[in-house]
Amino acid sequence: MNTLVIEKQDLRHNIEKIKELVNETGNDDNGVPVKIIAVVKGNGYGLGIVDYTKFLIDNGISFFAVATLEEALQLRQAGIQEDILMLSSTAIKEDVEMLVKNNIIITIGSKEDVEIASKIGEEQNKQIRTHVKIDTGFGRYGFIYNQREEMIEVLKTSKNIKIEGTFSHFSISFFDDNYTKLQFERFIHVVEILKMNHIKTGMLHICNSSAFLKFPNMHLNAVRIGSAFLGRISCKHSIGLKKIGYLESQVAEIKQLPKGFNIGYSNIYKTPKKMKVAIIPCGYMNGFNIKNDRDMFRLVDKMRYLVESLKAFLKKQARYVKINGQNYKILGRIGTYHVVCDIQEKEIKIGDKAVFSVNTKFIDTNIRREYR
Repeated sequence: MNTLVIEKQDLRHNIEKIKELVNETGNDDNGVPVKIIAVVKGNGYGLGIVDYTKFLIDNGISFFAVATLEEALQLRQAGIQEDILMLSSTAIKEDVEMLVKNNIIITIGSKEDVEIASKIGEEQNKQIRTHVKIDTGFGRYGFIYNQREEMIEVLKTSKNIKIEGTFSHFSISFFDDNYTKLQFERFIHVVEILKMNHIKTGMLHICNSSAFLKFPNMHLNAVRIGSAFLGRISCKHSIGLKKIGYLESQVAEIKQLPKGFNIGYSNIYKTPKKMKVAIIPCGYMNGFNIKNDRDMFRLVDKMRYLVESLKAFLKKQARYVKINGQNYKILGRIGTYHVVCDIQEKEIKIGDKAVFSVNTKFIDTNIRREYR
Protein backbone atom coordinates (compact mmCIF):
# COMPACT_ATOMS: atom_id res chain seq x y z
CA MET A 1 0.00 0.00 0.00
CA ASN A 2 1.27 3.47 -0.91
CA THR A 3 1.27 6.15 1.79
CA LEU A 4 1.87 9.88 1.75
CA VAL A 5 3.94 10.53 4.85
CA ILE A 6 3.75 13.95 6.53
CA GLU A 7 6.51 14.63 9.04
CA LYS A 8 4.80 16.35 11.98
CA GLN A 9 8.04 17.65 13.46
CA ASP A 10 9.08 19.31 10.19
CA LEU A 11 5.62 20.76 9.58
CA ARG A 12 5.58 22.16 13.11
CA HIS A 13 9.03 23.62 12.43
CA ASN A 14 7.74 25.45 9.33
CA ILE A 15 4.74 26.83 11.21
CA GLU A 16 6.99 28.26 13.90
CA LYS A 17 9.40 29.76 11.34
CA ILE A 18 6.51 31.52 9.62
CA LYS A 19 5.19 32.80 12.94
CA GLU A 20 8.66 34.12 13.77
CA LEU A 21 8.85 36.04 10.50
CA VAL A 22 5.39 37.51 11.10
CA ASN A 23 6.49 38.62 14.56
CA GLU A 24 9.70 40.13 13.18
CA THR A 25 7.78 42.36 10.78
CA GLY A 26 5.80 43.66 13.74
CA ASN A 27 2.22 44.88 13.94
CA ASP A 28 0.12 46.58 11.32
CA ASP A 29 -0.41 50.36 11.20
CA ASN A 30 -2.99 50.10 13.99
CA GLY A 31 -0.68 48.18 16.30
CA VAL A 32 -2.55 44.90 15.78
CA PRO A 33 -0.47 41.76 15.17
CA VAL A 34 -0.47 40.61 11.56
CA LYS A 35 -2.89 37.69 11.08
CA ILE A 36 -1.91 34.42 9.41
CA ILE A 37 -4.57 33.10 7.04
CA ALA A 38 -3.79 29.48 6.24
CA VAL A 39 -4.79 28.54 2.70
CA VAL A 40 -5.85 24.88 2.72
CA LYS A 41 -7.17 24.58 -0.83
CA GLY A 42 -6.42 21.59 -3.04
CA ASN A 43 -7.04 19.04 -0.28
CA GLY A 44 -4.73 20.99 1.99
CA TYR A 45 -2.01 21.08 -0.71
CA GLY A 46 -2.31 17.31 -0.72
CA LEU A 47 -1.87 16.80 3.03
CA GLY A 48 -5.56 15.98 3.59
CA ILE A 49 -7.67 19.09 4.15
CA VAL A 50 -9.31 18.03 7.44
CA ASP A 51 -6.29 16.50 9.17
CA TYR A 52 -4.05 19.30 7.94
CA THR A 53 -6.43 22.03 9.13
CA LYS A 54 -6.76 20.37 12.54
CA PHE A 55 -2.98 20.16 12.79
CA LEU A 56 -2.71 23.89 12.04
CA ILE A 57 -5.35 24.66 14.66
CA ASP A 58 -3.41 22.62 17.22
CA ASN A 59 -0.38 24.76 16.37
CA GLY A 60 -2.02 28.14 16.85
CA ILE A 61 -3.58 28.96 13.45
CA SER A 62 -7.19 30.11 13.63
CA PHE A 63 -8.15 31.56 10.23
CA PHE A 64 -8.44 29.54 7.02
CA ALA A 65 -9.07 30.12 3.32
CA VAL A 66 -10.40 27.72 0.70
CA ALA A 67 -11.06 27.88 -3.03
CA THR A 68 -14.38 26.05 -3.33
CA LEU A 69 -17.71 25.55 -1.64
CA GLU A 70 -16.97 21.84 -1.32
CA GLU A 71 -13.76 22.51 0.61
CA ALA A 72 -15.54 24.91 2.97
CA LEU A 73 -18.32 22.42 3.67
CA GLN A 74 -15.83 19.60 4.21
CA LEU A 75 -14.23 21.59 7.03
CA ARG A 76 -17.55 22.50 8.63
CA GLN A 77 -18.79 18.91 8.41
CA ALA A 78 -15.61 17.84 10.20
CA GLY A 79 -16.57 20.08 13.13
CA ILE A 80 -14.10 22.89 12.43
CA GLN A 81 -15.63 26.15 13.72
CA GLU A 82 -12.81 28.62 13.04
CA ASP A 83 -13.19 31.45 10.50
CA ILE A 84 -13.14 30.26 6.90
CA LEU A 85 -12.93 32.56 3.87
CA MET A 86 -13.86 31.31 0.41
CA LEU A 87 -11.42 33.09 -1.89
CA SER A 88 -13.51 32.61 -5.04
CA SER A 89 -16.58 34.76 -5.48
CA THR A 90 -19.88 33.57 -6.87
CA ALA A 91 -23.27 35.00 -7.80
CA ILE A 92 -24.98 31.60 -7.82
CA LYS A 93 -27.69 32.04 -5.21
CA GLU A 94 -27.82 28.41 -4.04
CA ASP A 95 -24.07 28.39 -3.42
CA VAL A 96 -24.11 31.69 -1.54
CA GLU A 97 -27.02 30.48 0.60
CA MET A 98 -25.07 27.34 1.50
CA LEU A 99 -21.98 29.39 2.38
CA VAL A 100 -23.98 31.77 4.56
CA LYS A 101 -25.81 28.89 6.24
CA ASN A 102 -22.45 27.43 7.25
CA ASN A 103 -20.99 30.76 8.42
CA ILE A 104 -18.40 30.91 5.64
CA ILE A 105 -17.05 34.37 4.86
CA ILE A 106 -17.84 35.02 1.20
CA THR A 107 -15.89 37.01 -1.36
CA ILE A 108 -17.64 39.74 -3.34
CA GLY A 109 -16.02 41.06 -6.49
CA SER A 110 -18.81 42.14 -8.82
CA LYS A 111 -22.15 43.92 -8.90
CA GLU A 112 -23.87 40.55 -9.24
CA ASP A 113 -22.07 39.15 -6.18
CA VAL A 114 -23.19 42.11 -4.09
CA GLU A 115 -26.79 41.94 -5.31
CA ILE A 116 -27.11 38.24 -4.47
CA ALA A 117 -25.48 38.66 -1.06
CA SER A 118 -27.70 41.66 -0.29
CA LYS A 119 -30.84 39.75 -1.30
CA ILE A 120 -29.93 36.77 0.88
CA GLY A 121 -29.13 39.08 3.77
CA GLU A 122 -32.52 40.72 3.40
CA GLU A 123 -34.33 37.37 3.21
CA GLN A 124 -32.56 36.06 6.28
CA ASN A 125 -32.55 39.40 8.12
CA LYS A 126 -28.82 39.23 8.79
CA GLN A 127 -25.54 40.88 7.87
CA ILE A 128 -23.56 38.75 5.40
CA ARG A 129 -19.86 38.43 6.28
CA THR A 130 -17.76 39.37 3.25
CA HIS A 131 -14.30 40.24 1.98
CA VAL A 132 -14.05 42.50 -1.06
CA LYS A 133 -11.80 41.22 -3.87
CA ILE A 134 -9.89 43.72 -6.03
CA ASP A 135 -8.52 42.53 -9.37
CA THR A 136 -5.17 44.34 -9.65
CA GLY A 137 -4.08 42.50 -12.77
CA PHE A 138 -4.83 38.79 -12.47
CA GLY A 139 -7.95 38.71 -14.62
CA ARG A 140 -10.02 36.37 -12.49
CA TYR A 141 -12.34 37.30 -9.60
CA GLY A 142 -12.71 40.82 -8.27
CA PHE A 143 -13.64 44.42 -9.04
CA ILE A 144 -11.19 45.72 -11.67
CA TYR A 145 -8.91 48.19 -9.90
CA ASN A 146 -9.37 51.11 -12.33
CA GLN A 147 -13.18 50.88 -12.49
CA ARG A 148 -13.46 52.64 -9.16
CA GLU A 149 -16.67 54.62 -9.74
CA GLU A 150 -18.66 51.45 -10.43
CA MET A 151 -17.10 49.73 -7.44
CA ILE A 152 -17.87 52.62 -5.09
CA GLU A 153 -21.47 52.88 -6.28
CA VAL A 154 -22.07 49.15 -5.82
CA LEU A 155 -20.55 49.01 -2.37
CA LYS A 156 -22.10 52.23 -1.08
CA THR A 157 -25.61 51.17 -2.09
CA SER A 158 -25.25 47.57 -0.83
CA LYS A 159 -27.39 46.44 2.08
CA ASN A 160 -27.11 43.67 4.63
CA ILE A 161 -23.39 43.28 3.90
CA LYS A 162 -20.64 43.45 6.49
CA ILE A 163 -17.22 44.04 4.93
CA GLU A 164 -14.68 42.32 7.15
CA GLY A 165 -11.77 42.46 4.72
CA THR A 166 -10.42 43.61 1.37
CA PHE A 167 -7.83 41.73 -0.64
CA SER A 168 -6.14 41.06 -3.94
CA HIS A 169 -3.90 38.34 -5.35
CA PHE A 170 -0.44 38.54 -6.91
CA SER A 171 0.01 36.77 -10.22
CA ILE A 172 3.81 36.43 -10.35
CA SER A 173 5.26 37.46 -6.99
CA PHE A 174 7.72 34.55 -7.02
CA PHE A 175 9.41 35.95 -10.14
CA ASP A 176 8.58 39.49 -11.27
CA ASP A 177 9.20 42.05 -8.50
CA ASN A 178 8.25 45.06 -10.62
CA TYR A 179 4.82 43.75 -11.56
CA THR A 180 4.23 42.67 -7.98
CA LYS A 181 5.00 46.16 -6.74
CA LEU A 182 2.67 47.60 -9.39
CA GLN A 183 -0.16 45.34 -8.21
CA PHE A 184 0.48 46.37 -4.62
CA GLU A 185 0.38 50.07 -5.52
CA ARG A 186 -2.90 49.55 -7.38
CA PHE A 187 -4.39 47.78 -4.38
CA ILE A 188 -3.33 50.43 -1.86
CA HIS A 189 -4.70 53.19 -4.08
CA VAL A 190 -8.08 51.45 -4.35
CA VAL A 191 -8.17 50.97 -0.57
CA GLU A 192 -7.49 54.69 -0.06
CA ILE A 193 -10.28 55.61 -2.50
CA LEU A 194 -12.74 53.30 -0.71
CA LYS A 195 -11.88 54.84 2.65
CA MET A 196 -12.25 58.35 1.24
CA ASN A 197 -15.77 57.36 0.21
CA HIS A 198 -16.55 56.10 3.72
CA ILE A 199 -16.53 52.44 2.72
CA LYS A 200 -15.08 50.21 5.39
CA THR A 201 -12.30 47.96 4.11
CA GLY A 202 -11.72 45.77 7.16
CA MET A 203 -8.69 43.45 7.21
CA LEU A 204 -6.29 44.08 4.31
CA HIS A 205 -4.36 41.18 2.78
CA ILE A 206 -2.54 40.64 -0.49
CA CYS A 207 0.57 38.53 0.22
CA ASN A 208 0.70 34.91 -0.83
CA SER A 209 3.59 32.71 0.36
CA SER A 210 6.19 34.07 -2.07
CA ALA A 211 5.32 37.71 -1.43
CA PHE A 212 5.21 37.04 2.31
CA LEU A 213 8.84 35.93 2.21
CA LYS A 214 10.08 38.56 -0.25
CA PHE A 215 8.16 41.73 0.70
CA PRO A 216 7.70 42.25 4.47
CA ASN A 217 6.46 45.80 3.77
CA MET A 218 3.42 44.30 2.03
CA HIS A 219 2.17 42.21 4.97
CA LEU A 220 -0.56 44.77 5.84
CA ASN A 221 -3.12 43.32 8.32
CA ALA A 222 -2.84 39.67 7.25
CA VAL A 223 -0.90 37.27 5.04
CA ARG A 224 -2.17 34.21 3.19
CA ILE A 225 0.15 31.25 3.63
CA GLY A 226 -0.19 28.07 1.59
CA SER A 227 2.89 26.49 0.03
CA ALA A 228 5.24 28.04 2.59
CA PHE A 229 3.88 25.77 5.31
CA LEU A 230 4.99 22.85 3.14
CA GLY A 231 8.38 24.40 2.44
CA ARG A 232 7.65 24.18 -1.28
CA ILE A 233 8.27 27.71 -2.51
CA SER A 234 8.94 28.99 -6.03
CA CYS A 235 11.28 31.70 -4.75
CA LYS A 236 14.48 31.71 -2.73
CA HIS A 237 14.18 32.12 1.02
CA SER A 238 16.47 32.09 4.03
CA ILE A 239 14.24 31.16 6.97
CA GLY A 240 15.02 27.46 6.90
CA LEU A 241 11.75 25.89 5.77
CA LYS A 242 11.71 22.12 5.31
CA LYS A 243 10.01 20.27 2.47
CA ILE A 244 7.01 18.36 3.76
CA GLY A 245 5.74 15.04 2.47
CA TYR A 246 7.09 11.99 0.67
CA LEU A 247 5.45 8.99 -0.95
CA GLU A 248 6.23 5.63 0.62
CA SER A 249 5.76 2.32 -1.20
CA GLN A 250 7.29 -1.17 -1.20
CA VAL A 251 9.17 -3.45 -3.56
CA ALA A 252 6.50 -5.73 -5.02
CA GLU A 253 8.59 -7.93 -7.29
CA ILE A 254 12.23 -8.72 -8.12
CA LYS A 255 13.35 -10.35 -11.35
CA GLN A 256 16.30 -10.96 -13.65
CA LEU A 257 15.96 -9.54 -17.15
CA PRO A 258 18.10 -10.74 -20.09
CA LYS A 259 20.25 -8.44 -22.21
CA GLY A 260 18.32 -6.49 -24.88
CA PHE A 261 14.96 -6.75 -23.07
CA ASN A 262 12.43 -3.89 -23.29
CA ILE A 263 11.32 -2.08 -20.12
CA GLY A 264 8.19 0.07 -19.98
CA TYR A 265 5.91 1.68 -22.55
CA SER A 266 7.15 2.74 -26.03
CA ASN A 267 10.19 0.45 -25.87
CA ILE A 268 12.53 3.40 -25.30
CA TYR A 269 14.77 1.42 -22.96
CA LYS A 270 16.52 -1.90 -23.57
CA THR A 271 18.68 -3.60 -21.00
CA PRO A 272 22.37 -3.20 -22.00
CA LYS A 273 23.18 -6.40 -20.13
CA LYS A 274 21.58 -8.97 -17.89
CA MET A 275 20.00 -6.94 -15.09
CA LYS A 276 18.41 -7.45 -11.71
CA VAL A 277 15.41 -5.13 -11.31
CA ALA A 278 12.75 -4.29 -8.73
CA ILE A 279 9.16 -3.43 -9.62
CA ILE A 280 7.47 -0.90 -7.32
CA PRO A 281 3.70 -0.21 -7.52
CA CYS A 282 3.93 3.58 -7.75
CA GLY A 283 3.64 5.67 -10.91
CA TYR A 284 2.50 9.00 -12.24
CA MET A 285 -1.16 8.36 -11.32
CA ASN A 286 0.04 8.20 -7.71
CA GLY A 287 1.69 11.62 -8.14
CA PHE A 288 5.28 10.62 -8.87
CA ASN A 289 7.21 12.89 -11.27
CA ILE A 290 4.26 15.27 -11.80
CA LYS A 291 5.11 18.97 -11.90
CA ASN A 292 3.16 22.18 -12.41
CA ASP A 293 5.91 24.68 -13.17
CA ARG A 294 5.27 24.75 -16.92
CA ASP A 295 2.38 27.21 -16.53
CA MET A 296 4.26 29.61 -14.32
CA PHE A 297 6.61 31.49 -16.67
CA ARG A 298 6.74 33.92 -19.58
CA LEU A 299 7.04 32.62 -23.17
CA VAL A 300 10.84 32.82 -23.01
CA ASP A 301 10.82 30.77 -19.81
CA LYS A 302 8.50 28.17 -21.34
CA MET A 303 10.83 27.86 -24.33
CA ARG A 304 13.78 27.47 -21.97
CA TYR A 305 11.88 24.78 -20.08
CA LEU A 306 11.21 22.87 -23.32
CA VAL A 307 14.86 23.11 -24.34
CA GLU A 308 16.01 21.84 -20.95
CA SER A 309 13.46 18.99 -21.12
CA LEU A 310 14.77 18.02 -24.57
CA LYS A 311 18.36 18.09 -23.31
CA ALA A 312 17.39 15.93 -20.33
CA PHE A 313 15.70 13.44 -22.66
CA LEU A 314 18.68 13.28 -25.04
CA LYS A 315 21.04 12.81 -22.11
CA LYS A 316 18.66 10.21 -20.65
CA GLN A 317 18.61 12.13 -17.38
CA ALA A 318 18.21 9.65 -14.54
CA ARG A 319 15.36 9.54 -12.04
CA TYR A 320 15.66 7.69 -8.79
CA VAL A 321 13.75 5.91 -6.06
CA LYS A 322 15.21 5.45 -2.61
CA ILE A 323 15.13 1.86 -1.30
CA ASN A 324 16.35 1.21 2.24
CA GLY A 325 17.93 4.67 2.25
CA GLN A 326 19.88 4.29 -1.01
CA ASN A 327 19.08 5.72 -4.46
CA TYR A 328 18.36 3.36 -7.35
CA LYS A 329 17.95 4.41 -10.97
CA ILE A 330 14.52 4.11 -12.57
CA LEU A 331 14.60 2.39 -15.96
CA GLY A 332 12.38 3.23 -18.94
CA ARG A 333 9.27 5.38 -18.82
CA ILE A 334 7.39 5.85 -15.58
CA GLY A 335 4.22 3.81 -15.76
CA THR A 336 0.70 4.66 -14.71
CA TYR A 337 1.01 2.76 -11.46
CA HIS A 338 4.48 1.18 -11.56
CA VAL A 339 8.18 1.86 -11.97
CA VAL A 340 11.09 -0.49 -12.65
CA CYS A 341 14.49 0.22 -11.12
CA ASP A 342 17.98 -1.21 -11.43
CA ILE A 343 18.98 -2.77 -8.11
CA GLN A 344 22.23 -4.22 -9.50
CA GLU A 345 23.30 -7.09 -7.26
CA LYS A 346 22.16 -5.44 -4.03
CA GLU A 347 20.38 -7.43 -1.36
CA ILE A 348 16.92 -6.00 -1.91
CA LYS A 349 13.93 -8.03 -0.75
CA ILE A 350 10.23 -7.98 -1.61
CA GLY A 351 8.53 -5.71 0.91
CA ASP A 352 11.51 -3.38 1.37
CA LYS A 353 10.57 0.28 1.80
CA ALA A 354 10.72 2.51 -1.29
CA VAL A 355 10.54 6.30 -0.99
CA PHE A 356 9.67 8.78 -3.75
CA SER A 357 10.16 12.53 -3.79
CA VAL A 358 6.81 14.01 -4.89
CA ASN A 359 4.77 17.18 -5.13
CA THR A 360 2.09 16.53 -2.50
CA LYS A 361 -0.54 18.50 -4.46
CA PHE A 362 -0.67 15.76 -7.07
CA ILE A 363 -1.05 12.78 -4.77
CA ASP A 364 -4.26 10.86 -5.49
CA THR A 365 -6.88 11.53 -2.80
CA ASN A 366 -7.39 7.77 -2.46
CA ILE A 367 -3.85 7.33 -1.17
CA ARG A 368 -3.63 7.11 2.59
CA ARG A 369 -2.14 10.09 4.46
CA GLU A 370 -0.17 9.43 7.62
CA TYR A 371 1.14 12.05 10.04
CA ARG A 372 4.25 10.72 11.78
